[in-house]
Amino acid sequence: MTRTPRRARTARALPAAICAVALTAGLAACGGNSLEKSGEGGGSGGGAGSLVIGSASFTESKVLAEIYAGLLKDAGYSTSIKTVDARELYEPALEKGQIDVVPEYAATLTEFLNKKQNGKDAPAVASPDADATVKALRKLAEPRGLKVLDPGRAVDQNAFAVTAEFAEKHHLKTLSDLGKSGEAVHIAAGDECSQRPFCRPGLEKTYGIKVTGIDPLEVGSTQAKQAVRDGKDQLLLTTTTDATLEQFGLVLLADDKKLQNSDNVLPVVNNRKAGSQKIEEALTKLTRVLTTADLTELDKKVDAERLKPAEVAAKYLKDKGLVAK
Repeated sequence: MTRTPRRARTARALPAAICAVALTAGLAACGGNSLEKSGEGGGSGGGAGSLVIGSASFTESKVLAEIYAGLLKDAGYSTSIKTVDARELYEPALEKGQIDVVPEYAATLTEFLNKKQNGKDAPAVASPDADATVKALRKLAEPRGLKVLDPGRAVDQNAFAVTAEFAEKHHLKTLSDLGKSGEAVHIAAGDECSQRPFCRPGLEKTYGIKVTGIDPLEVGSTQAKQAVRDGKDQLLLTTTTDATLEQFGLVLLADDKKLQNSDNVLPVVNNRKAGSQKIEEALTKLTRVLTTADLTELDKKVDAERLKPAEVAAKYLKDKGLVAK
């Protein structure tokens, strides 16, 4: 999948500065129409109305927002989608009710709110345990007027890949296998990999992997994949839903000791405007069926096959029988 480095999601989040001027312009500068012109939300009473669905600017978020829109339209709501680059902008808009619904990632949002509330050096509260992470997220979100709906099986989190040839030669299926092999690796990743616990320090401590250095290429970028494919680097930092790995002859190694935090996909809504049971039931239809493999395929259809997110979302909803029409 071709996306800006970790998009609007974690420490991978995009700099807020690129859209800072939009704060006084209803976020229009970050894509879509001004949020100040948006209609009323669904309301906690559950009556059909107008809902604004927020989307970050990377492929997966755009497709998920379109799927949410389809589900909510099927439930009787009028919907519009607002695309915003950075979480630093769309999360406050969600709190204010300028945006009503956003597709989110459990661990990433947990740590965003944790640091927003407790400072940038606050100890992490997200973990590889999905239930514990969502519990921590709800504790942080509820005082801000946000309702966190249940997560599903679909996960998009950090992952590591090698060439299929390298994996076959050294009998690798998991990161534990790589550690046991004794093979030293140079990692194609963001330059922050040397400090981040999910990257070099975690690979060395959790898996005993010998890391010789970091090639400061963006996370999951084409250049990073080419570097691993061509043997300049041996290990790629990407994500579990990267849809273009096969094109470069790369395969993921399983995070069998759960180094990465649980970034399950889940809807987050403004409780006052979109906290109704009707909205929750509509969005939960997706949560029950969406898998990580589904996410990868959805991303692939946009990034590799060049289909529009709205087309991909509509077909998925129809194929899964999630909407009446």
